[in-house]
Amino acid sequence: MKVSVVGATGYAGAELLRILYNHSEARVVHVTSESSAGKKISDMYPHMVGLCELELETLDNIEEIGRDSDFIFIGLPAGHAMKIARQLAELPVRIIDLGADFRFDDVKTYEKWYKIEHTYPEALRVYGLAELTREQVRGAKIIGNAGCYTTASILALAPLAGAKLVEADSLVIDAKSGVSGAGRGAKLPNHFPELYDNFKAYGVATHRHTPEIEAALSKEAGEAVRLNFTPHLVPMARGILATCYGKLKPGVTAEMVDEAFHYRYDGEYFIRLRGRGAYPETKFVRGSNFVDIGWHIDERTGRVIVLSAIDNLVKGAAGQAVQNFNIAAGFDERLGLDAMPVYP
Repeated sequence: MKVSVVGATGYAGAELLRILYNHSEARVVHVTSESSAGKKISDMYPHMVGLCELELETLDNIEEIGRDSDFIFIGLPAGHAMKIARQLAELPVRIIDLGADFRFDDVKTYEKWYKIEHTYPEALRVYGLAELTREQVRGAKIIGNAGCYTTASILALAPLAGAKLVEADSLVIDAKSGVSGAGRGAKLPNHFPELYDNFKAYGVATHRHTPEIEAALSKEAGEAVRLNFTPHLVPMARGILATCYGKLKPGVTAEMVDEAFHYRYDGEYFIRLRGRGAYPETKFVRGSNFVDIGWHIDERTGRVIVLSAIDNLVKGAAGQAVQNFNIAAGFDERLGLDAMPVYP
């Protein structure tokens, strides 16, 4: 399959190229960057020297790129993918958007949280979180790749919501991310002296991943889910640990919680159930597409606490995109992704 990466110089774009380099059925034919056009991608990322030497192009020839590609991965900020998808609507090329433009069924929700008018609301799209939407992804023209915090949080809580074991209005998510999730652009809050030896929350009650998590869990639960989501930034390059809390419904036992996780995820290669009492860590999944999940029952408060660890650049972005690509293209889901995590 011929694939192209639009927005290749961001962290997610670079991670995509790393994964696709080891993918036996994908050949990268175009990479783009508006700010670095004319340079080689290896000029921007020296670790690619001798491995990927493609010249960065602009979007001026996006239709040519579309005609020359079977799939296009788009790694651009919100608002860009919808414009590209409309330009390519008449071509057979399929799109995997790592941004937010196609993650929502209800564009009004997107517009409310992202403060951007959706200019392609009629586009047929599916939500790309493979473990929950695999069958829809298979035939999709446009796939809205799930976000990083959302992947860790949704996969942690979906079994409980789907089995109706927790109160729908009781969910609280406390998540911590490495700095790569903020992107590669220079920003004062991400400057080394600001981050080092520091730990902070941001986006309290306003983070854009909140409605994405609510929408997915509402579908699982069959009722409206409203939750609190608080993200935090920690001074590490990559990784997310989500700690998720929910009030168990009367009569729910620890064994019922165990069963819900195993019923939902046994057989899912990329989800590693560490079990009740386990403590997943970001280092256990670093550089991989795995999701490690453990859970605890607090009998004193009647709550379940679920811990979920992912690499935000892999399962939270590029790896998930390749997993969706594999499903949509009819390949083995593990192709290009079946690598042991990097440790330490």
